[in-house]
Amino acid sequence: MTSQEFKSARRMLGLSLSELGNILNTDPRTIRKWEADDSASTSRGPNPVACRAVSWMLAGFRPPQWPEV
Repeated sequence: MTSQEFKSARRMLGLSLSELGNILNTDPRTIRKWEADDSASTSRGPNPVACRAVSWMLAGFRPPQWPEV
């Protein structure tokens, strides 16, 4: 999953950086770095485990930390 695909998936799920950070137990600033343009000097691709978790959430999985509506 590319940085842009990861960002798009988060937006499709309707999650903020903070909400996804809570679900993944990751600092929102780290998620912002994962979503940064691949050409940026400080960018790095998304964590593979985080990509897998986001894929599961796109498929319908909702972890206990899912934000209440």
